[in-house]
Amino acid sequence: MTVYSYACADCEGMEACPGKIAVETEEELWKLVELHALIAHDEDAKGWDEETRSYLKTLIKTS
Repeated sequence: MTVYSYACADCEGMEACPGKIAVETEEELWKLVELHALIAHDEDAKGWDEETRSYLKTLIKTS
């Protein structure tokens, strides 16, 4: 089984954030990353451009 994970602290400017997500699908991961951004950082993912999404995608790890 592949696990997709994201640690908010890996994102530039978010080093102090303890948020971590690990799930079975990339689709689920994106939904939770977007929800985390809204709740923890008051940042609406609807405003993310393609460059931001591409950068965040580089932070997703699989194992």
